[in-house]
Amino acid sequence: MNTEANQDWIARSLAAVWHPCTQMKHHERMPLVPIARGKGAWLYDHEGNRYLDSISSWWVNLFGHANDDINRALKDQLDTLEHAMLAGCTHAPAVELAERLHALTQRTLGHAFFASDGASAVEIALKMSFHFWRNNGRADKREFACLANSYHGETIGALGVTDVAIFKDAYDPLIRHAHVVASPAAVGVDEAIAAMRALFEHRASQLAAVIVEPLVQCAAGMAMYDASYLTRLRALCDEFGVHLIADEIAVGCGRTGTFFACEQAGVWPDFLCLSKGISGGYLPLSIVLTRDSIYAAFYDDDVTRGFLHSHSYTGNPLACRAALATLDLFDSANVLVENRRKSALLREALQPLAKHARVKNFRERGTIFAFDVDIEDKTFSRRFFANALQRELLMRPIGNTVYMMPPYILSDDELLLLAQRTRDTLDATLAERIE
Repeated sequence: MNTEANQDWIARSLAAVWHPCTQMKHHERMPLVPIARGKGAWLYDHEGNRYLDSISSWWVNLFGHANDDINRALKDQLDTLEHAMLAGCTHAPAVELAERLHALTQRTLGHAFFASDGASAVEIALKMSFHFWRNNGRADKREFACLANSYHGETIGALGVTDVAIFKDAYDPLIRHAHVVASPAAVGVDEAIAAMRALFEHRASQLAAVIVEPLVQCAAGMAMYDASYLTRLRALCDEFGVHLIADEIAVGCGRTGTFFACEQAGVWPDFLCLSKGISGGYLPLSIVLTRDSIYAAFYDDDVTRGFLHSHSYTGNPLACRAALATLDLFDSANVLVENRRKSALLREALQPLAKHARVKNFRERGTIFAFDVDIEDKTFSRRFFANALQRELLMRPIGNTVYMMPPYILSDDELLLLAQRTRDTLDATLAERIE
């Protein structure tokens, strides 16, 4: 893989770029993957070596790379309007995207507020919830609750409702901490609901909102739980007057089998956060959807009662047009139905791996597949990553958890290849001598 052209780009990147979520010193022994181009489900380096993007490039490229339909939409938009500020102005891509998302929530959640990334969307939802209560004379409701092992982003506000130590411990002195409540993925639905009720009984008068990742806590190692938890949590929030924020940044846009994960519980939150796949992996975009009653609390002649949050690229037309093209693909390709067929095929192909002596807790939800590896080795994820590259797979385990979140466009042959080479990668990694 690391021929002269690749090595040149690796060296230049290490000299100039500070890579995200990375201990840079590890790249002394684990080279970067120098990506030159992408097409479909595959990424290619500068020497033409290919890698099946088994994780949709951090869960965003739902329809693969260089998708012809999204490309056409963006080229058309480039000739029309590349950007205009959304404060005091408006444009068709933002309006049309907001309308379509409103319709997808059965017209329950509208008034789309646009931002750039998932953490920003979480911050917006937290601020909106607090500001709603303040506008309604309840400024004492300024606390938040989250689930154990939750992840909602790495900005300071989002870290306050995140419970993954590696991301937040270094910044602890800066963080306003939320109440951390037992997760149904760890203790079961009944115990988790009982724990949330106990918190509400004690702190509801101070609680603005509770935030959850519906159905799958992704950064916690793809921890999955039953949809009944969301149904019961919605009822609990209604009973005690606490907002429910659904962080669907990773699990929305069809990942769990329905377009929104909350649909499987038959409920809607007060705020719904979208990002990652909503633009098909093309451009940074996030969106917060909320209810009419919340929007109404900000609608006033007094400017201080308005929601005074923005960034320069809010509602960027190119990003919104990419999102519209992504939604078009869901309709034209009958994606949710086809995903169920493909998931069944991948599930069957992975059965030999699921029965592996060192594999525990094989699980799936929609197009998310994961399993835990029985091994005591802090280098496992990096070694698995390197071995996967040798077998034309781009995979990035979370600790000892190996997961797959492939693009929705994989052919049947590519799905079978993914299953077999994942097994081969695991065997190769387990066979290595750990130094």
